[in-house]
Amino acid sequence: MGGIGKSAARVAVIGTGAIGSAVAYRLLRSGHDVTVWNRTESRATDLVAAGALPARSIREAVSASSLVFLTLKDFAAVEQCLAQLDMDLSGRTVVGMYTGTASEARVAARRVTSRGAHYLDAGIQASPEMIGTDTATILYSGSPYAFEQHRTVLGLLSTPRFVGEAPEAAAVWDLALFGVWYDAQLGLLRALETARAAGVDVVEFSRTASTQLSHVVAAVPSTVSEMQRATYPPGPADLTEHLTVLRHLIALRADRRLGDGGLAEVAARVEALIADGRGGEGLTATVG
Repeated sequence: MGGIGKSAARVAVIGTGAIGSAVAYRLLRSGHDVTVWNRTESRATDLVAAGALPARSIREAVSASSLVFLTLKDFAAVEQCLAQLDMDLSGRTVVGMYTGTASEARVAARRVTSRGAHYLDAGIQASPEMIGTDTATILYSGSPYAFEQHRTVLGLLSTPRFVGEAPEAAAVWDLALFGVWYDAQLGLLRALETARAAGVDVVEFSRTASTQLSHVVAAVPSTVSEMQRATYPPGPADLTEHLTVLRHLIALRADRRLGDGGLAEVAARVEALIADGRGGEGLTATVG
């Protein structure tokens, strides 16, 4: 592993916003040579004062480094930077640290690898102040070779987790986790709004809502097992019984400000499964 640490010692950080600065400071404190570039040069002044080497261009920053972090706000900024790297990138690893989609990760990976470099896409599950602490997790996907080669450096920033060779795996993982929160939180808000509109005491209702949410959490292992085995036992209700409840909920949530949460599409899927003779299966069958 000694060679791995040495090969990652020369680092470039492209973009010195909140995340980029946190990454650069952490690496500087760990003794790495860090070259920084930012479109607005003045925003890198403090990092240069802390020991970072300023670059006059992206090409200069990347030429001096074996590991390049694109710590940018979005894919548009990534595209602008990659367009300036019309050079041989062999022997380098480029890490895309930006909030993007699966398709954007695939495009970035193609552009980077076409120039000879390895690509890692990163899903940052941490705020800037958490970078470099045990509470931070950063997801990586793309080149497993690059991940192993630079694991020591990546481990300085967070608990690194490799989630798949597909470049988009980290973005999908990250966004899917956000989706879990949004679905749960918005589901709770829909329920509270509906209860309040009916004159129900929302404080009392919320206690039973907490219990209901705990049932979902407790069922996670069995739900995953059903998906992996492609067997869908009915559990507390089969699809025919679920369909009745779904229809009632759709009617109850009609014209609500937060909509019905996509239940109409779910009901249509359940109806199709029942028509296919699968009415005795459980709700997990909807994704089977």
